[in-house]
Amino acid sequence: MKVLVSLNIPEAGIDLLKKEGLDVEVWREEKPLSNDELVEKCQGVEALITTGMNAINRDFLQKCQHLKIVSQFGAGYDNVDVESARELGIHVGNAPDAMSDATADIAFTLMLAASRKICYLNRHIIKGGWGYFKPRAHLGLELKGKTLGVFGLGRIGFEMAKRCVGAYEMKVLYCSRQVKNTAEQQLGAQRVDFDTLLHQSDVISVHCALNENTRGLFNKEAFSQMKETALFINTSRGPVHNQSDLYDALVNGAIWGAGLDVTNPEPMSLDDPLLNLENVAITPHIGSATVEARDEMSRLAAKNIIQFYRGETIENLVN
Repeated sequence: MKVLVSLNIPEAGIDLLKKEGLDVEVWREEKPLSNDELVEKCQGVEALITTGMNAINRDFLQKCQHLKIVSQFGAGYDNVDVESARELGIHVGNAPDAMSDATADIAFTLMLAASRKICYLNRHIIKGGWGYFKPRAHLGLELKGKTLGVFGLGRIGFEMAKRCVGAYEMKVLYCSRQVKNTAEQQLGAQRVDFDTLLHQSDVISVHCALNENTRGLFNKEAFSQMKETALFINTSRGPVHNQSDLYDALVNGAIWGAGLDVTNPEPMSLDDPLLNLENVAITPHIGSATVEARDEMSRLAAKNIIQFYRGETIENLVN
């Protein structure tokens, strides 16, 4: 079976595919393939490893309906038209849990960075702004004993909550479609509705999937219901929040600060006004950017294809 790896992923998964005896072609350029280029490249292969940078939509799948399996290099698969893939008999797999610790670390880091204005103050030093002591300048917020609200308490949200409880003895509220017994038993987490999460949380950390129900969910109305001292953290997908509404909420004092690893669009425009705010910390979608996480993502993406090739049950099958 021929496999196209459409981005320059770590060798861990590529080595597994080759060891299995599969014919592997890897796109080694740092610039990703365009969708048209990807369609052309896929004509001679039966399996594809891809990522959210490419739209695996109905048009793509119809042009590449000879594919047997598409394996995502990552947990999210909102770029894939899963229903169309199912109709065409194309398996779709992903790589969940590989980045749970890494992404939770970024969420925790952004919470700290936003609460103490770290990114802004670093730029302040570089610009020569470190002058004399000002007792009331650049004041941040302490987190000990505050309330964390987790929107989407999956693997990453659970790890974020563990860090907040362990480090700062934070109370945990969560909004999720299902009861999370482990979180309730181990962390004392309390399940609440969305409005309660907004009203009572000192920090809201978003860890949900992007779908029709979550797109633009954190908008002007949502921010207006949050505490004026609240932090908004998003490490899931940029379109979950309305970026202009978030900016307005920050400059008008509806909320206190924000930490973002995801934005809308990505990459951000250099003139996006969020980049200049004192109370905002932004990173360039690096939630999974550790050696350990990316190696595991590579292995899991390859494992989906190997299990299909062997006729085994695909453990991380999406459809």
